[in-house]
Amino acid sequence: TLRFQSTWPSKDIFHEYATDFAKKVNDMAGGRLKIEVLPAGAVVPAFQLLEAVNKGTLDGGHGVVAYHYGKNSALALWGSGPAFGMDPNMVLAWHYYGGGKVLLEEIYKSINMDVVSYLYGPMPTQPFGWFKKPIAKAEDVKGMKFRTVGLAVDMYSDMGVAVNPLPGGEIVPALDRGLIDGAEFNNASSDKLLGFPDVSKNCMLQSFHQSGEQFEILFNKAKYDALPAELKAIIDYAVQAASADMSWKAIDRNSKDYEELKKMGVKFYKTPDAILRAQLASWDKIMDKKGGENALFKKVLDSQRAFAQRTTQWQDDYMVDYTMASNYYFRNKKS
Repeated sequence: TLRFQSTWPSKDIFHEYATDFAKKVNDMAGGRLKIEVLPAGAVVPAFQLLEAVNKGTLDGGHGVVAYHYGKNSALALWGSGPAFGMDPNMVLAWHYYGGGKVLLEEIYKSINMDVVSYLYGPMPTQPFGWFKKPIAKAEDVKGMKFRTVGLAVDMYSDMGVAVNPLPGGEIVPALDRGLIDGAEFNNASSDKLLGFPDVSKNCMLQSFHQSGEQFEILFNKAKYDALPAELKAIIDYAVQAASADMSWKAIDRNSKDYEELKKMGVKFYKTPDAILRAQLASWDKIMDKKGGENALFKKVLDSQRAFAQRTTQWQDDYMVDYTMASNYYFRNKKS
């Protein structure tokens, strides 16, 4: 039996994803291996998951790589920023087929983290954030107190925002008490459950702050290495199965909760293109600064850039504009 902890509240769909993965392992292992998943805070605070798994306080965990940003800024590149135009699934393709996995292992070794990491589960693009009123231009966020995590902290800070990287469960209470003016978390299902519509009725959709993120499943390396090859294979294939299942479940649940949020009076607005361009301009500064300070940061960026230059061209050329068809059928914009 392996004791895991997620970095999510017990009712969050993200914690459900963690238990979904564990169930796949448990079902396939037939009693030879069992993973038990506790919610955030059961053993350690959400942001201390990596150290707890490294030390063996926990056998493993479920979270995101960006939460470890404070240990090495390069870790935020698995999620934060525009990823040179790669969508979340393409970032996973880079990780497994473009050199990202080897680089992540190198970074963990450099900070003395004895863990085994699996990335999976491409997340939908995250909203720009929840606000007291709609954001019309980049200047509107200057001086605002705002919650985000990872390198998005640097991006919003460059845009003039005062950032507070709160864990998920603390965001809505902080908004309610006026400790922050705005916040982002992740998706319609999580945002609804966390209570965002109780404290804000304005959500800005589309952003480059975390447009290519995925989940991470961590194992204590000694515990993982002690497993027989067959159980390691079960874990590997459970990760792949959970990745597909999570992405399908997200489409179903997020879209339903998006409609529910509208019924609760939430107004959704597309983030203006001028703000998106301002994000990219800020990201350029971050890449130059962090890349100059941290050789591993630059190494990851160079690897992502090379993979993205090839794969985004292919995707942009091959993929049809799906919105043309959905507008044609459902929004009476026939053209």
